Amino acid sequence: MDGSRAGERLVIGTLERYGVWLRSTVVCLCGALGVVSADGAEIVPAMSLLGPALLACGVRLYALRRPLPAAVLWTSDAAVLVLTGLSQPVLGGDSADVMVEAIVSISVITSQHEWGTRPAAGAALAVSGIAVCALGDVLSSPTHSPELIPLVRMVVEVGLSRGAYLMVRARARAADGAAAARAASRREAEVAAARRAAEREYLATLHDTASATLLMVSQGDGRDWSWLPPRARQDLEALSAVPGFETGNVDLAALLDCVPEGEGQARVQLKTHIDGPLVIPSGPGLAMFNGVREAVTNVARHAGVREAELRAWTEEDGTVVVELSDAGRGFDPESVPARRRGISGSIIGRMHAVSGSASVTSHPDTGTLVQWRWQGRAQAPQADDGTQMTGIQRPPRAQAQHTAVVRLIRGQLLYGAQLAALLISLVSQFTTSLRMLMAYQDVYRPAWAQTAAFVCLAAVAVNGAAHLLRGRQIPSRVRWWSLGAVLTVSATGAFTLPPERLAGPEDWVFGLVGWHALFLLADLRVRVFAAFLGAHIGLNATAVFLSGAPTAVESAAMGISVCGFQLSVGVLLTHLLHGTAPAAGTAAAQEEELRTRERIHENMQRDHKERYRALMATTVPLLVGLGHGVLSPHDEDVRLRCGVEAARMRRLFAEGDAVLDPLLNEVRACVEVAEHQGVTVSLAVRGRPGEVPVEVRRELVDPVAVILGRTRSTARVTVVWTPRAVRVSVIGEDCTDGPGTPEATDAKVSVARTTRGGSVWVEADWKRPDRRPGELSRHE
Repeated sequence: MDGSRAGERLVIGTLERYGVWLRSTVVCLCGALGVVSADGAEIVPAMSLLGPALLACGVRLYALRRPLPAAVLWTSDAAVLVLTGLSQPVLGGDSADVMVEAIVSISVITSQHEWGTRPAAGAALAVSGIAVCALGDVLSSPTHSPELIPLVRMVVEVGLSRGAYLMVRARARAADGAAAARAASRREAEVAAARRAAEREYLATLHDTASATLLMVSQGDGRDWSWLPPRARQDLEALSAVPGFETGNVDLAALLDCVPEGEGQARVQLKTHIDGPLVIPSGPGLAMFNGVREAVTNVARHAGVREAELRAWTEEDGTVVVELSDAGRGFDPESVPARRRGISGSIIGRMHAVSGSASVTSHPDTGTLVQWRWQGRAQAPQADDGTQMTGIQRPPRAQAQHTAVVRLIRGQLLYGAQLAALLISLVSQFTTSLRMLMAYQDVYRPAWAQTAAFVCLAAVAVNGAAHLLRGRQIPSRVRWWSLGAVLTVSATGAFTLPPERLAGPEDWVFGLVGWHALFLLADLRVRVFAAFLGAHIGLNATAVFLSGAPTAVESAAMGISVCGFQLSVGVLLTHLLHGTAPAAGTAAAQEEELRTRERIHENMQRDHKERYRALMATTVPLLVGLGHGVLSPHDEDVRLRCGVEAARMRRLFAEGDAVLDPLLNEVRACVEVAEHQGVTVSLAVRGRPGEVPVEVRRELVDPVAVILGRTRSTARVTVVWTPRAVRVSVIGEDCTDGPGTPEATDAKVSVARTTRGGSVWVEADWKRPDRRPGELSRHE
């Protein structure tokens, strides 16, 4: 049984515990009644047999807490059957047959639950119990042959018990399968969301580290490059860090004390006012820390001041607030292009990814205020079903998913229990009950009333089957009318049979109506079913009391062997629906969370390796050289290489933008980098844009990034759309050749390159795939 069958495992365990406790209870009660009813001389022999049987029941109860070998358990179960069966001759009195038959019947029935996963062992116990019961009957009445009717009834009961067990277990397995399918769909969505979040964080980190560093080097910013080697090494460390799960808590106050202020001319003096400690989950804490770090870098690069104030505190409702303010030149946030990632990705985007918020308030010449806010989610202490949710803290959406799984498991278990009760009702009615009705027609007064009651019960069962077998619940109005009919049948059976015959072999009604009521009331609490059984017993007890007080035998038959067992089944069903189902939902959620975390971890590891492998060819060598002084920012070729990589990264950042023309958006991102380096770029677009796969866009735009990054003066970029092809060309004047000149890696994209003097012309061309017959393009 695989780990995804949490519901089936719990159902099997619940049914096993139910069987052990029910059998032990019946052995104690019926054994005590048998000893009380026995003659004085027979008490010692009876105790010598029933004592070891009780001890064997104790062994079975002990095994529920601490598992014992299967051989020991089977031996103890067999001992109960043998010892109680052989106690029939020594119990004596009229109650012996009733008590022993009740113990053996319950034992062979529950053995199908206790040994549900080992049907051969359960069948062997059933055969042994029936054989011992027959032997005890022979020993107690040597001159009479054993009665076959009780033995046949036991065989039918064993078959029904096994069938009911298989039905409930099958529905539990079906619920597990349906829940697993839903969980797999959610898992894929969560993995995709986690990968997107990791991708956003990667791009934000790339923007804050390598992209910013290489862009500054390419522009030749500043004359003091003493800050460059340590920053390049820090960038390498940040890019090579393996992503992991953001679990646990961090002290945000301690993190903010570690915000780098920069070096040399880029240093910003921070005045901090932090009301700590500020303990929050690591995800929001790291998002705030990284956002503040990027905001401090923006102050150094754009504000024109070298001072800023950093404040952090917790509001009354638990919201954690961080503010960074400066008195610099300010700007208009609405005028910042969407392709600029410092605010949208590194500051605002990071907080949105952790369900927080960030805002930037600024105006020209009035300074800038950046604010981060995060409010912790309230943990739901209890689920909708009333069970304590320990071990897993669920946000509202996860809580709703857990509740849906519980409802699914509960619905399947209810359906299986109703089918099992219906099966018992129909088989019992049309086998033993029908035989009794036909055999004792002369006893009933009048006989037609008993026949009408039989037809009425059959109609109730058939009506219930018509709904359940089509997968529908019995309507409320039909249920209560049917329940009234069942109670009327109970009254008919009680008052049309001689009182001394009630609960005897002629009374086919008494033990049958409870099963009909069970499948009608299965979805309600057990107290409703208990109330019905009380009314049913009350009707029969009234008929008995009208003719005199009931004997001990009648009381035992009415209270233990029939209605007591049916009530215990009702209690079991309530526990399955309101105890096992929520527990199964929680267990499934825990297992699913573990599988999801493992899947996310695997994908994040693989994605990280692929991203870092892509950086190994160009970006990592540059950062290594700059970090260890092998490459000099004064070298023009180094600056050009840094410009090419900065343009490539800007194209990568633009790849995820939601725009009408992604290709043109990525080209413009490369153009902006070149313009920041002092290159004059003209951009021309011809034709109507269409869809281009992201892999193809990368091959089309990469030549633009390389040529623009190596151009010193002017460049011209052209994007041409035709119904059959897409071409992107770039001409760079005063362009130097060197490492990084692109070559096509996609067979679908061809790259042509021509050099004339100081001019370089590169064209990337992509042929659209042939359309299928009847397929329309976006241009038609």
